Amino acid sequence: MRLITHNMLKCHVKNCTDPDKQFPLRFKDVQLEQIEADRNDEFLVRMLPRIDWAALLKTAKELNIELPDKVPESPADDGEFLSTLHTVILETHVKDGSMVCDGCGHEYKITNGIPNMLLAEHEI
Repeated sequence: MRLITHNMLKCHVKNCTDPDKQFPLRFKDVQLEQIEADRNDEFLVRMLPRIDWAALLKTAKELNIELPDKVPESPADDGEFLSTLHTVILETHVKDGSMVCDGCGHEYKITNGIPNMLLAEHEI
């Protein structure tokens, strides 16, 4: 699972009522891998408004990944920033582990890079 995907996932457990703790999901016991991908600066610039930068920054720090504290004023003109962003959101993959909701403690397993976001009937 790429970190760009993680940035768009939140807890949907019925009794998880604190929206401030449903996102971002916290990684637990994860195995990371780098998988090279072609860089597309146009895609990166278009995706920036959709990325929750504070959540991505929090996740990056949790995983000991270097990321600038804020998005530059002109990201399209900052090749170093785009290179770092590309590496973090598109080449960094979570192979195995889990994501945990800080609101309710629900754990979402990640196996072979695929997060299991399915809930039991009583959690819906």
